[in-house]
Amino acid sequence: MRLNVNFVYNVFSMRNFLLIIALALSLVSFSLERDFNTPEKALKSLFPDAEVEVKNFILSKEKKKLAQQLGKVPIESRLVSWYIVKKGDEIVAYGYVDIHKVRTHTESVLFVINPRGEIELVEVLSFNEPLEYMADENWLALFKGKALGKDPVKLRRDIPNMTGATLTARVITKAARRALALWKVLFGEANG
Repeated sequence: MRLNVNFVYNVFSMRNFLLIIALALSLVSFSLERDFNTPEKALKSLFPDAEVEVKNFILSKEKKKLAQQLGKVPIESRLVSWYIVKKGDEIVAYGYVDIHKVRTHTESVLFVINPRGEIELVEVLSFNEPLEYMADENWLALFKGKALGKDPVKLRRDIPNMTGATLTARVITKAARRALALWKVLFGEANG
């Protein structure tokens, strides 16, 4: 029985071609994926020697109304969860996850707020819209140091719009005002 050399060459060439295609597709899909964080991991990476505790709060009707007035955004639920970051007995940060719809799908965004009521970090934890509409880290960094009363925290005023992702920019800016207003009502000077 004679083995046809052309047949063997074609089989190996086809196999190599398919391997190259599979490798290229895996690299493309890998580059489109993002390894999303959890609130606990994000806070632990920022404050490695700290303890992270989750606390649930039920806002009174008055506090919910006050938070809505301060942030000029709706507060959907009276039940809110916060991550309290402590080093010993000292609170070093607060974390709040805002889950909201961008266009047709949701995203989850972590806001880290320092004890002075200023945003330290904004991190996207999940994003279910096409990734090209997701806010990048440079744009999210524009929120650092923002606080209600000190800054307007408004799109196109102190926060620039994102070209091609206006809906994302709008909902994250509103979520930042919501997080800051809730912080003020629960932990800041409006707490009383």
